[in-house]
Amino acid sequence: MPEKKAPAKPKAAKTPKAKVVYPKRVKGVVPESIQRRRKIQAERKATAIKASAERKVQRKQTRVEIIQKTAAHEREYRALERIEVNKRREARANGNFYVPDEPRLALVIRIRGVVGLAPKPRKVLQLMRLRQINNAVFIRMNKSTMNMLRLTEPNVAYGYPTLKTIRMMVYKRGFANIKGQRIPITDNTVIEEHLGKYGVKCMEDIVHEIYTVGPHFKEVNNFLWYFKLKNPKGGFRKKTNHYVEGGDFGNREDLINPLAQRMI
Repeated sequence: MPEKKAPAKPKAAKTPKAKVVYPKRVKGVVPESIQRRRKIQAERKATAIKASAERKVQRKQTRVEIIQKTAAHEREYRALERIEVNKRREARANGNFYVPDEPRLALVIRIRGVVGLAPKPRKVLQLMRLRQINNAVFIRMNKSTMNMLRLTEPNVAYGYPTLKTIRMMVYKRGFANIKGQRIPITDNTVIEEHLGKYGVKCMEDIVHEIYTVGPHFKEVNNFLWYFKLKNPKGGFRKKTNHYVEGGDFGNREDLINPLAQRMI
């Protein structure tokens, strides 16, 4: 006999879903959430406008201050030159010789590589941040730096830079050393952010501090990345000979300026 099918279970009745009733929007009345959002946006906009106006005023004041400081630096340079000229004239009038002070600043340029270089001079070059050929740095002249230059003399050319050379190197080849990174100096705000506490706020302040070997020379010099120069126009004469023997390495005194300007 065929099996009988079990009777189907009756389906449960569906419960109707509760209908969501939204409050009717009254014409002309803005919801409270939108009012709060508009208020926050208006406050932010007002704050941004106020900050922008303050930055504009600050930039204008800084620009005026930079112009005044630059003019003061130029007056100081001219006064130093007049003092030197007057001393020479006075000595000549009295039948004497004027011997200027020993230079306090040197520009050192590396011109040779590491082939056949002893460990000690190599370490001194690293301490002076001259790790590659055509690298250049400014150095304060004292007894210790003179001894370092004597050790590395066959590998470097050095001398006493003029204001023009310093300015050309800082403006054309100057980069900032920020947390070990080589950052281009595109704005004075970069200088003010890192050297403002020393009173150095612009490029002319950097040039002044280096040229006069001021009290914050070390901080300014460390802020600048070592200068990467190119091969000089016209080339070198003979790197293995001293400059006084018709070569290139060694102390050039004031004649370092033409070489540096050909390498910038």
